[in-house]
Amino acid sequence: MYYWTEAEVYEKLDNKMTTAYHSVYDTHKDYKINMRQAAYVRAVERVVEAMRLRGWV
Repeated sequence: MYYWTEAEVYEKLDNKMTTAYHSVYDTHKDYKINMRQAAYVRAVERVVEAMRLRGWV
C-alpha cells in the first residue's frame, strides 16, 4: 500500500524519458542513422538482452 505523490511520479517519468532519449540519441550518433531507426535498434537490443538473460540465446 505504497503511494507516490504526483511530483514523485513526474520526477520518475522525467528520469526515464531523459535516459531513453539519451540512449536513442547515442545510438543515432554511433550508427549514423535517423532517430526513428535508432529507437528501433535500441528496442531490438533490449529484446535480445532479455532473451540472453533468460537463456534463450
